[in-house]
Amino acid sequence: MRLANASALSSGDVPLASLRGDDLRDAYLDHLTATGRGNLPYERAARRFFETWPDPQDWAATPLAERLSAVSAMRPVITFLMLHCGLRPGYDYLLSRKLSPLWREIKTSPLRAEIDGFLHEAEQLGFTARTRLATGSQVPIRLLIQTGKPMRQLTLHDLEEFAAACREREHETGRGANHYLAAISMTHMVLFHLGVLDSPPRSGGPIPYEERLADVTAALRAELVGYLERKRATCDRKTVSAMATRLKHFGVFLTETDPALTSVRDLDRRRHIEPFLASLVDAVSDKDGAPISIGDRNRRVVAVATFLRDITEWGWDAAPPRKVLFRDDIPKLPQLLPRYLPIDADRRLTAALTEHPDNELAALALRLQRACGLRIGELLDLELDCVHELDGNGAWLKVPLGKLATERMVPLDPETLEVIDRVTQIRSHGRPLPHPRYRRPAQFLFTYLGRRLTQQGVRRELDHATEVAGLGHVTSHQLRHTYATALVNAGVSLQALMALLGHQSAEMSLRYGRLFDATVRTEYERALDLAKQNTPVVAAGDAGARTQLPLTVITGGHDWKDTPLLKSRMAGGFCLRAPAQGACSYANICEHCPSYRAEPSSLPILAAQRVDAEALARDAEQRGWIDEAERHHKLIARLDALIADTETQTG
Repeated sequence: MRLANASALSSGDVPLASLRGDDLRDAYLDHLTATGRGNLPYERAARRFFETWPDPQDWAATPLAERLSAVSAMRPVITFLMLHCGLRPGYDYLLSRKLSPLWREIKTSPLRAEIDGFLHEAEQLGFTARTRLATGSQVPIRLLIQTGKPMRQLTLHDLEEFAAACREREHETGRGANHYLAAISMTHMVLFHLGVLDSPPRSGGPIPYEERLADVTAALRAELVGYLERKRATCDRKTVSAMATRLKHFGVFLTETDPALTSVRDLDRRRHIEPFLASLVDAVSDKDGAPISIGDRNRRVVAVATFLRDITEWGWDAAPPRKVLFRDDIPKLPQLLPRYLPIDADRRLTAALTEHPDNELAALALRLQRACGLRIGELLDLELDCVHELDGNGAWLKVPLGKLATERMVPLDPETLEVIDRVTQIRSHGRPLPHPRYRRPAQFLFTYLGRRLTQQGVRRELDHATEVAGLGHVTSHQLRHTYATALVNAGVSLQALMALLGHQSAEMSLRYGRLFDATVRTEYERALDLAKQNTPVVAAGDAGARTQLPLTVITGGHDWKDTPLLKSRMAGGFCLRAPAQGACSYANICEHCPSYRAEPSSLPILAAQRVDAEALARDAEQRGWIDEAERHHKLIARLDALIADTETQTG
């Protein structure tokens, strides 16, 4: 009969409320016999426990100190009741006891199937065996014991209640709760992918504006927060977050220098703005205490200028009645060239990411970023269906909306396709995750341990790879610069470069063109050769003249109209100049002169000049030389007028 009771309890057929002292004691003793652990101390401890608390839930209502005072021989009774009979001892007890016997005892308990399902899903998400077992014993088992619910009925409130108990224990004992809170977050993730919870755990997120601007006086804080809330309607979340950080520095400065200031309407140039601009020279970073860069100074002033301009245009009462910040107050930024990786460093870094990855998924992400020139945000926003096969036109990568809110397509080579195939093999599988931009569920390409790969994870892998490769500090954005520089060196057109990088203006892409200008290099080498030769003067009558370089040397044997030079077509010939020299101020001056006249015999020459001018205009447009193209178009218009006038004369 006792063995039958134990079997019934193990299967969950007999609830705790239906049994009392002797029946529970007999079931426990039968359980000990069935598992080969029966002995006299355990039996005596069981008798004392059930004589004192015929209803074990009454024991759970005693003070924690009394619950923890149970002798070692009595603890197996409590463990049995928690796992088999629905005893809920309280989170304070569960967090104060090391439940090391649980993994042995759970094998015969009704909770085994629940925990096995949790561990299996955690394994599918990529968690190691050590992490799975540690988390399983820290959170899910304790949740199931204390709530008395099956796993499918657990709620977010249950996790929050457990987390609150962890923090309360930390406050009372001084013992850290970070390991429990991390395990709760992992449990949340696994329960989301099991379909128990509707949303994954939040990974940080922006701090509320009121909290971020807490050091600013209440009146000024209200105006700044109101502005930031308004900007949320038209700007990206990250953009507004950056504004909040920079306006915070301005608000704190005003609070410290003029605590009586109650509105930005009362800003004074001499008392507030000029001292703020001066303070930025000696300002230091909140992160490392180092002086802020010229770029950070620029961004802080721009944020304040934009704030004041916006509220003035909107007609807010808080707007200053007169302008207090001017364009010349904004620190000038140095015109730096893109920082690309030299060829040798690029190869060493790629080899380290390929052969010695620490986090293979993050290493593959960096290789894909280098192969396609992606921004890191675009990289991590890629979805599982980002590769598109076009009949007769190969494979293309659909790059999602990024910094400039534009999508684009980038062609893929076979090697890059292999990288993406490997990513799809090792990525963490599971339920779709909320898209940060649209909030719709999305299957992201880079998922790790059930969640999206983070920028911090990518940067850690990049730091590891640079250390293996023996390189200095490298940022992920330098991989994009390296991609663009390689394209420029290969001779890609400006239009193609803009399309591949997702640039909206030619000016953005032309920064890479200034890195390596083949024409400048050619002119430099030509001048250097002439200087070395110390070329003599041609004739006494032409003092200062030097030997003219043969045309075939300048053009490389190609048509002069195709050379990467500034070209002008004259009626009797043409002129070639290096871009570094700039356009000639006398080019086609005669054709544009109002005194210039053409005769009928010149019509074929003017027509030929017009044909060449059209070709030169197209060439300049393709190279991104907008001013040069406009110069050719003006010549074409003038030639049309001259030809029309001459034809009228002959008629």
